Amino acid sequence: MRPANRILSSYGTTIFEVMSQLAVKHGAINLGQGFPDGNGPDDVRQQASAALENPPNQYPSMMGVPELRQAVAAHAKRFYGLKVDAMSQVMVTSGATEAITDCLLALLEPGDEVVLLEPLYDSYLPIVRLAGAVPRLVRLAPPDWALPRTELAQAFSPRTKLILLNSPMNPTGKVFDQSELGFIADLCQKYDSYAVCDEVYEHIVFQGHRHVPLMTLPGMEERCLRIGSAGKTFSLTGWKIGYVTAAKPLLDVVARAHQFVTFTTPPNLQRAVAFGLAKDERYFTGLAQALEGKRDRLRTGLEAIGFTTASCQGTYFLNADFRPLGFKGSGEEFCRHIVTRAGVAAVPVSAFYAEGEKAGFGHVARFCFCKDDAVIEAALERLARHFGAARAGGNAVAAQGH
Repeated sequence: MRPANRILSSYGTTIFEVMSQLAVKHGAINLGQGFPDGNGPDDVRQQASAALENPPNQYPSMMGVPELRQAVAAHAKRFYGLKVDAMSQVMVTSGATEAITDCLLALLEPGDEVVLLEPLYDSYLPIVRLAGAVPRLVRLAPPDWALPRTELAQAFSPRTKLILLNSPMNPTGKVFDQSELGFIADLCQKYDSYAVCDEVYEHIVFQGHRHVPLMTLPGMEERCLRIGSAGKTFSLTGWKIGYVTAAKPLLDVVARAHQFVTFTTPPNLQRAVAFGLAKDERYFTGLAQALEGKRDRLRTGLEAIGFTTASCQGTYFLNADFRPLGFKGSGEEFCRHIVTRAGVAAVPVSAFYAEGEKAGFGHVARFCFCKDDAVIEAALERLARHFGAARAGGNAVAAQGH
């Protein structure tokens, strides 16, 4: 038989699916995969239900229903002061991952270089490589995830077509500040590069920090493609509703990719998201405040057990160094250990680096806190019971972890 695509066939099953399957098998509490326990806002779901019963339920425009495109434009003006033309600068996609794929396939040609900040979301590298582009990786490190400006500047060159920027950033929880964004913007303008901006966690930013779209900086409106996600904003990750905002010449070419990937997205869900984006300010601030409380609950509990936690300024995720517990194995070994022995699933942060454990951060695990408080408490109790018993037993965890 002829071989399959060499790029895609080189990837195994994602660690997220592996750990989720293990969580089911062992009856573990799943703090590995990033999906909330809740069912989303009642009123948004009711809008989706009502829209389903009212026609049309046929193909909407591949660009999205007018109501949602207008709502995305109004949202950009309301929160960031951006002036966006809904009919020429907004496109709806079947989730943010599709939006990212559309942007990369539309803009990249074989041999182009793409600057990526790692640890990174797992779809970035495969799509860059499928497009025939060359990744230039710049590594952020725990616990503070500082932007390495010298290394970033060195990654840019006349061959740089674009940078893929994720802020707030999964899995680090980092929110890039105005100074860091200004540095990135200067590099984009110096090298005439685009910026694909994954901003799906834009409304999950914690006290003392503020999300600033790169598109709002001087000279960047024509270079940026801004991606949002209803799944994250409304805790409805299964709906897979994303949207791209960009200057018309950029969006026109991205739409050519979109039409051959999914073409369109369920119209009733689009109309419900349009309703959601117009919700009162209290909804958006309440979302961030609720998740900040859950972050604090998890962080306090993990530190009491003996973990050292990294900075977390936003998103669903908190990263923790497990070396103080005495575990000597790798990050994947640690996560397999706690899912089978303690009944709690997490994800090794090494999975978000292209070199995996070789990147040097195999001692960090990512825990998801967008869960019910009772679920977080139960997970902490299981971990405390397990590691407390291990310490009392003469550091048995270190032996089990090789």
